[in-house]
Amino acid sequence: MTVLPSSGVDGRWHYRRSLASRVTILTTLAAGATVALMALGAYVTVRMQLQATLDDDLVHRAQSASTALCEPGVRMPDGYLGASSSAAVCITSSAVLGGVSDLGLSAVRLGDPELDVANGTTSKSVRTITGSKGGRFRVVAMDRGEGRTMIIVQSLDSQESVLRKLGVVMGLFGLAGVIGAGIAGWGVARNGLRPVRRLTDAAEHIARTEDLRPLPVEGDDELARLATAFNQMLLALAASRDRQRQLVADAGHELRTPLTSLRTNLDLLSQVDAEGVGLPPAARAELLEDVHAQIEELTTLIGDLVELARDEPLTHVVEPVDLPELVDRVVARVRRRAPGLSFDVELAPWYVIGEGAGLERAVTNLLDNAAKWSPEDGTVTVRLADGTLTVDDQGPGIAPADRPHVFDRFYRSQESRGMSGSGLGLSIVRQVAERHSGTVTADDAPGGGARLVLWLPGASAPVPTWTPA
Repeated sequence: MTVLPSSGVDGRWHYRRSLASRVTILTTLAAGATVALMALGAYVTVRMQLQATLDDDLVHRAQSASTALCEPGVRMPDGYLGASSSAAVCITSSAVLGGVSDLGLSAVRLGDPELDVANGTTSKSVRTITGSKGGRFRVVAMDRGEGRTMIIVQSLDSQESVLRKLGVVMGLFGLAGVIGAGIAGWGVARNGLRPVRRLTDAAEHIARTEDLRPLPVEGDDELARLATAFNQMLLALAASRDRQRQLVADAGHELRTPLTSLRTNLDLLSQVDAEGVGLPPAARAELLEDVHAQIEELTTLIGDLVELARDEPLTHVVEPVDLPELVDRVVARVRRRAPGLSFDVELAPWYVIGEGAGLERAVTNLLDNAAKWSPEDGTVTVRLADGTLTVDDQGPGIAPADRPHVFDRFYRSQESRGMSGSGLGLSIVRQVAERHSGTVTADDAPGGGARLVLWLPGASAPVPTWTPA
């Protein structure tokens, strides 16, 4: 029987039986208790039935016995009442109740119950007594009228012999039942826990090999549900690993271009300085501006990657956020970066419980995307009503084939591949929306261009917050 070590709350190691052995033991104990109760019940029932049958027989014999041969204190002839292990005596007074020793049985001393019947106090007495020389007897005293009392004494040896044999049989059958229950419990535990062992082997195999292939599922019971849940966990783990690999691969691809350009420019500057050949001030300024732009691009890309790497639910300190005020602040910032654009802004009151910095980052990405795609003298339309922030631009719009993917990491349409950006801005918008139980969608603007819609749950009035005392 397998014994597994386990650590207790006190830090010390304790030994714990395996689940199969515990199921076997519990099944055996339950079956043993059931068999024992059934055997005890059967034994008690048979004993009571034998006793009742004997009492009825003795009372019937005492009632039906003829009193013609009844002489006070004289034993009836052998076989008179049809029982070789019994004796009968007929008395007319209590004088002879001191002892009856000539019944052919162990000496039996009669007592008060028989005295009460002889004196006419009661009509019948039935009880068990023990003879002075051993043995147990059933004694019946019956008032037969005319001052006569019939007393019959029946030995209980034959009855007790039957009960002893019955006890032995019950014990043997009970023992066989317990052994059979133990074997059945072991078989049930072994076969019933086979799927659990299979899941355990699969988990150990996954830990060794990182092979996340789903397991075969058989049946529709609880263990099948457990296997299905385990497969769902494997699928989620595989998807998470694929996303991680894709993120690393895409990040490496996106980082390679600015790093290569930055290294080329720095090598050029180093080579020119080493050779002592001076660059024209305008060319040097242009080269340094290019280096600065590449560093800015790397900084933005790394910040976006860090933001996207936060797959955990929102656990930061949250607070009520005045969304119109936040949008106004973001519009002012984007307007400075795109002075040639016009911004048509209409904002209705809306308050959100969330992380202010993340929400500001998402709104900034939406407006930056609209500003990037709008023409020089275009207009960016911003509307906020009932928690729905709608941003329309006047660019070429989003092709229907690209709409399902615009919020994916590093996704770029054919038109955007030659433009600046990391391809992570809208992915961050979707992640922030999901962390705040909101949604973001892409569609066509009524006047042409693209429409991005961000919905965030909240209220049109400030939400009261609890402040610790």
